[in-house]
Amino acid sequence: MPLICLVRHGQASFGADDYDVLSDLGREQASCLGEELRRRELRNPLVVSGTLRRQRDTAELLAGAAGWAVAPAPDPRLDEYDHLDLLKRYPIEAGDAAPGAAPAGESRSRQVQRLLDAALRSWIAAGDADGWPAFSAGALAAVDDVVTGLAPGQDAVIATSAGVIAAVTAALLAAPADGVVALNRAAVNVGITSVVAGAGGLSLLSFNDHAHVTGARRHLLSYR
Repeated sequence: MPLICLVRHGQASFGADDYDVLSDLGREQASCLGEELRRRELRNPLVVSGTLRRQRDTAELLAGAAGWAVAPAPDPRLDEYDHLDLLKRYPIEAGDAAPGAAPAGESRSRQVQRLLDAALRSWIAAGDADGWPAFSAGALAAVDDVVTGLAPGQDAVIATSAGVIAAVTAALLAAPADGVVALNRAAVNVGITSVVAGAGGLSLLSFNDHAHVTGARRHLLSYR
């Protein structure tokens, strides 16, 4: 059965003018991820990514570190949702959006995550046909198309983002909205979620494996 590794991109540039750029840490993480995937000896892997820069660069860096002479193929269905747009669209549902309303000592990153959790939950609950259902269905269809395009005995790596990985994982687990939010929040940069494709469809093997950024490489662990 084909093994499909959905990997989250390396750390982007949170707080910078352009978020969609890998930080120096993110680039190091992507190379570390490639080394880990090489160790796992995937079979003639197909490499696919979303079209966002942080996803494409992660795919290219991991492929290089793994020693795979492949050109990652882009698929916009693997792009992340626009988190800034969600925060604007669901400010009331997301709770107090004013920085001064945050719990004492809460970092900016934690504040954004808290508000995003609530906004994502509201987006899912809204159920608009062109909203979360379309996003989730597109992510699943992209993975299915990757599987369909594989040759016998071939595996795949998909470089994408936390929202896409949460959508696919939640669908496979039939998880409710709170489950999607929890999965999205827990995703680490360059974490590996593994699924296999069989006669019965996709089956989840593991979620958010990040042993490659622990121990001596714990300095590479990040969530945003």
